[in-house]
Amino acid sequence: MDIKEIKNKLSTGLVENLINEPSAHYIHVLLLRELQSSAIFTTSGQDADIATVGIVADGELVDYSPVMMFKRKQTGSDRRKGKELQRNLIDMKDTMNVNEMTQDSPESILYGSAAGDEAISVTSRVMYDTAYSIRDSSVVVEEKFQNAPGDEFVKGPTTAIREPDFIIPGTLFPCVITLRDVTFDELVFVLGITKMNKRYGAATSRIGRMENHIIGIYYGLEEGPANLILSQEVSRRMAVENGGLTKENLNKVLYTPVLDVEKVKRFVKQTFDDDIQTLNIKSLDDADVEKLLEYITDETLKQALENQKTKASEFLKKVNEELKKKKAKK
Repeated sequence: MDIKEIKNKLSTGLVENLINEPSAHYIHVLLLRELQSSAIFTTSGQDADIATVGIVADGELVDYSPVMMFKRKQTGSDRRKGKELQRNLIDMKDTMNVNEMTQDSPESILYGSAAGDEAISVTSRVMYDTAYSIRDSSVVVEEKFQNAPGDEFVKGPTTAIREPDFIIPGTLFPCVITLRDVTFDELVFVLGITKMNKRYGAATSRIGRMENHIIGIYYGLEEGPANLILSQEVSRRMAVENGGLTKENLNKVLYTPVLDVEKVKRFVKQTFDDDIQTLNIKSLDDADVEKLLEYITDETLKQALENQKTKASEFLKKVNEELKKKKAKK
């Protein structure tokens, strides 16, 4: 199947041209985010972001505390990568400064922007949700301490400084990126960002290396299962595979020192596929997903951005003119 046929297959979840009113076209990109170096996910500046949730096993509620990768940790990093690609591929200047974004850039028209000179704000059509680690925070969070810096050979005792909590390499976060009312070129752009972006969390110039495994692409009229459901169901399925959904087997999964990435990828996809059976969502065949991902190169990304650059500029101009007409009538 060629790219044109794949685009036609995805048509239920895509729009041909940019629209200003939601019209229930959804594309879902199913991911497993794998940390490949230590990372910092914190809102307090010190403690890792964790939740307390529960899974039922043996008729009992087994509570545990997964690490949370807040949605803004994902969107902020992806947006920076998107603007970086714009500058490189189509020489379009843009910024992450909230009130200074280039509103008609392909990235800003897709990911959203605050009101600019024209007093128009753009709502994001890329939806993220907080992702949850499969394992408990007690086995994936490290506290580190360092002595105060100094270069003397002989010195008195120094105070140990606690660094922010670090999430260890090998931590896995199943998650979904949902695109609403996007064009095919915008889908190519998001897939390009997802494939190429390698840094998430704080201090990304030194840590936060992440591999985004794209394991499924879906299309339809509604949103799919939440990230928390994906993480918890993977834990359940791994416990079942290890002898049954008992409290003991579930805890072995939640507190294991390491998880098999390939096995987790398989369980994440099975979970999503099973959960959408009663929803208006269909999956792209694995072979077509692979072909679509292979299609995304610097050249195809550049072409997609060039196409979207024209559409974005025309769309924002049209919306602005319509708003001016409405104001003139009042």
